[in-house]
Amino acid sequence: MSGVALTPAAGPALRDPAWRARVFWAVAAVVLLWPLLVLTEFRPWTLWSPESLTPTLRFLGDFFPPRTDPEFLAMVLRETWRTVAIATAGIALALLLAWPLTLLSVRVLSVSGLAGRMATGPAVLRVAVRGLLIVLRSVPELIWALVFVRVVGLGATAGVLAIALTYGGMLGKVYAEILESGDPHATTTLLRNGAGRLQAFFYGLLPQNAAELTSYTVYRWECAIRSSAVLGFVGAGGLGQQMDSSMKMFNGAEVATMLLVFMALVWLADRASTWLRKALG
Repeated sequence: MSGVALTPAAGPALRDPAWRARVFWAVAAVVLLWPLLVLTEFRPWTLWSPESLTPTLRFLGDFFPPRTDPEFLAMVLRETWRTVAIATAGIALALLLAWPLTLLSVRVLSVSGLAGRMATGPAVLRVAVRGLLIVLRSVPELIWALVFVRVVGLGATAGVLAIALTYGGMLGKVYAEILESGDPHATTTLLRNGAGRLQAFFYGLLPQNAAELTSYTVYRWECAIRSSAVLGFVGAGGLGQQMDSSMKMFNGAEVATMLLVFMALVWLADRASTWLRKALG
């Protein structure tokens, strides 16, 4: 054994073997993002200029102490409840819009598709419904609110209709994807044995996808509460409209109170949606 030369064990690599790829993608990201930042005129350092910093600090200083007199708090709580009502009514109308469109756009519920290729009429209808869902969700609820404010006037009605249309498109699109991603065996078996589309849906598709559909619906209700506050800035009622009025009057104390109430509202909505998901899932 004395003639065998022992070589020392190789130590750990001192250089990352993937450093070339990391450097390449980092440089590529900078090259791609820099023109985008230039195009959007992204200049965050202007926030620290005296022209911006002085009025910002003055406005933030007006936040303390928040306004807490009973009359103002009663108004804030009333508008907070109105905000929740706008979101809930909007989601309810969105569901009434989304479900018929979902059933028309889901391929697995097509009787003519059982043999393979769908018939021309159902295929055209399905494409048209999918196109309608794209139109509904591609227009932001803020734009719909601006339209309805000019049609029905200021108030909660514009907010409810705006949420109903945008969220109807979102719900219909996601519902269709959830239903089509499930196991179609039970549904196709029911259709092949003479069941109607609604029977196949309620006894085939819905039971296996109910938890996921419910979870997404509750999540969208939570998002609608946030949206309803934003819609108030264009006159759609609720807490956002009162906050917009206070900001226009540079009343920082009122804005601070409403921001705290809104943060508490979003937290409660998040807790409620989490509890509902656990209870229904």
